[in-house]
Amino acid sequence: MKYSQGIFSDSYKLTPKKFDYYAATSLDEALSLLQEKEDAKILAGGQSLLALMKLRLAAPQALIDISKIEDLSYVREERGYLAIGALTIHDLIEHNETIRKRFTLLADAASKIGDQQIRNRGTIGGSACHADPAADLPTALLAANAQFVIRGHSGQRVVPAEEFFVDTFTTAVQPNEVLTEIRIPEFPPKTGSGYIKHSRREGDFAIVGVGAVVTLADGNICKDVRIGLGSVAATPIRAKAAEDYLRGKPLDDKTIIEAAERGPQGADPPSDMHGSREYRLEMIKVFIKRTVKLALTRV
Repeated sequence: MKYSQGIFSDSYKLTPKKFDYYAATSLDEALSLLQEKEDAKILAGGQSLLALMKLRLAAPQALIDISKIEDLSYVREERGYLAIGALTIHDLIEHNETIRKRFTLLADAASKIGDQQIRNRGTIGGSACHADPAADLPTALLAANAQFVIRGHSGQRVVPAEEFFVDTFTTAVQPNEVLTEIRIPEFPPKTGSGYIKHSRREGDFAIVGVGAVVTLADGNICKDVRIGLGSVAATPIRAKAAEDYLRGKPLDDKTIIEAAERGPQGADPPSDMHGSREYRLEMIKVFIKRTVKLALTRV
């Protein structure tokens, strides 16, 4: 249903350019509107897109609001994975008991997003699709080996995290598609996880963010590990050199420090007002150590 046209006038500063607004009542309706409307964008929680529109950094001709589609908000266990609806808000992810107990890095990451008002509105799907490399949940989802369920008129496809984040503010979701679900494969026994970010103030975007998932074999030996890094490249990336070093070794202080020294390999952080490239490269090492140790305490 279309509610209004040209809500905001070009004569006002810090307001979006004129756009049409549609409130979809079902996923099928949202997909049909995406097909029909030229240069349309999906609106979920609006915490990222509306800010860009106010600054005129984004100017879609139409917004398709899917926030009232209740079928896209849930956390449930399926066979072999945890399913999270794309419209599930950050606050629910932070406080969901299953996530807090078994997929702890996601609760960690959600708890560090903005303030409580933002966590009450922002959605996991919106954060993933916005694809800000300094955002918390994309980094945690990469470390968790997440899969992204994308729906279009031609059907449904599932994209792994390492293929989902294409570039800064760019994902594998096409203009006529909608992200509907995020799947987290079940963690094996003796697995712990955590997410820590370094920022200037509580709730700020990360200067460096690190997510880690660690699985142990007998004797405190690292059976498997995944380490995600945020705010150090155009997309969240894996610290694969550090991961490769840890696998098959006892997870003591010496091994973790040696792995952390390899953490910056493949990173290409920017220099900005929050920190220089060199500073971020050093912080990668510091926060890999802290996050791996945190994950170990949760095995």
